[in-house]
Amino acid sequence: MHKIIHHVKKIRQQPEHIRRTILYISVGIAAVVLFSLWVYSLGTGLQSEDTKAKAIQEVKPFSVLKDNITEQYNNISNPDSSTDTGTGIGQ
Repeated sequence: MHKIIHHVKKIRQQPEHIRRTILYISVGIAAVVLFSLWVYSLGTGLQSEDTKAKAIQEVKPFSVLKDNITEQYNNISNPDSSTDTGTGIGQ
C-alpha cells in the first residue's frame, strides 16, 4: 500500500500534460481489458444450442419489421406499382 501512495504522490508532482497522458493511457488499458472480458463472455454464452436457438427466434421480429419498412418505402416511392387498397384516398 505504501508503494501505491508513493506512486500517486510522484504522479501529482508531474506537469499537467504528463498527468493527462498517464490518464489517457490508463483509461485506454482499462477499456481494452473490459472489452476483452465482454468479448470473452459473449463467446462462452453463445456456444450452447439453446442460446443459439433463442437468438434466432429473437431476430425474427426484426426481419419482419425490416420487410414492412421496405414494403412501405417501396409503396411511397412507386405509388403506381402498388395495389389499390380501396380506401378511397387519392382517387
